[in-house]
Amino acid sequence: MTQITNRKPRILTGDTPTGRLHLGHWVGSIENRLAMQDQYECFFIIANAHAFTTRAENPEQIRESVLEIATDYLAAGIDPEKSTIFVQSEVPAIAELTFFFSMLVPYNRLMRNPTLKDEIRDKGLGDGYSFGFLLYPVGQIADILAFRPQLVPVGEDQLAHLELTREVARRFDQLYCGVDPQTPDADYVAAGGLFPVIEPKLGRVRRLVGTGGPGPHGQLLKMSKSLNNAIYLGDDADSIQKKVMGMYTDPNRKKATDPGTVENNPLWIFHETFNPDRQWVTETEDLYRRGLIGDVPCKKKLVEVLVTLIEPIRQRRVALQNDPGHVLKVLQDGTRRAREVADETLRLAKKCLRQDYL
Repeated sequence: MTQITNRKPRILTGDTPTGRLHLGHWVGSIENRLAMQDQYECFFIIANAHAFTTRAENPEQIRESVLEIATDYLAAGIDPEKSTIFVQSEVPAIAELTFFFSMLVPYNRLMRNPTLKDEIRDKGLGDGYSFGFLLYPVGQIADILAFRPQLVPVGEDQLAHLELTREVARRFDQLYCGVDPQTPDADYVAAGGLFPVIEPKLGRVRRLVGTGGPGPHGQLLKMSKSLNNAIYLGDDADSIQKKVMGMYTDPNRKKATDPGTVENNPLWIFHETFNPDRQWVTETEDLYRRGLIGDVPCKKKLVEVLVTLIEPIRQRRVALQNDPGHVLKVLQDGTRRAREVADETLRLAKKCLRQDYL
């Protein structure tokens, strides 16, 4: 069996194009991607085919979102000289691997995926979801394994998908490559397997809350475009100020001089996540708990913190939007590279499957 011999270990991660990237993406995965560009061979997929699972009637909107996310990647600091950014649907090997992998996932196992259940509930799909919606977790497995990475930087909500990927990698290697089921996960390739049993790498904040209030069961909702509670990497200072000043805080605090609760308070979750002045955060949280400071000055401080973080990204984004040809060329060059790697994986997989006829 051909072994993975990259000079650098490989990572694969990406996003489904549902709109622009926000701060939840930043702390959930983008920060990790930027930090890993020099030490890893990085592949970043824009999974446009998956967007069709819930928006098949809006192909033009999906295309626009692909270009928006590519622009966000570049503005955030992903370097196409170091990392490969590519479009999922332009890598045919992924679709072919999806078909083979679908034979290794029992239907009842698929339906136990908590992320799938959450999306059906959160998007109000009821029983009207398409077969493609059920297929997309298997497609995610192919997205990942087509590149045979060692690590997958993700947010917490993707861990269930990654566990399914690990199961399929083990199953394929055992069934078609003769790997002993007792083999430790880290040794599957060394034992003759084609696919590594990948490891997730979580961001420093597993699930960033949004700026809005709690959900129907009282839980704080994660940041999401569909919930209209997101601060985007391309937001200008006025937009950030408006969103932060309207942010949900402590519902039991009737006036600024009342003692306030810091725990599960989005205002303080954001300060703890983004404010680099740790002394200010600690001292001001104490004042807040004692009713010695109100929400407004704390929100104004948060506005300063977020504008400092986002404004350089926004400025780079504006420049990229004025040069759409550059963004498209990055996608074209990256997709050609991604095809080469995925085609090699498909060729090796067909050899393992005894389906290499040509």
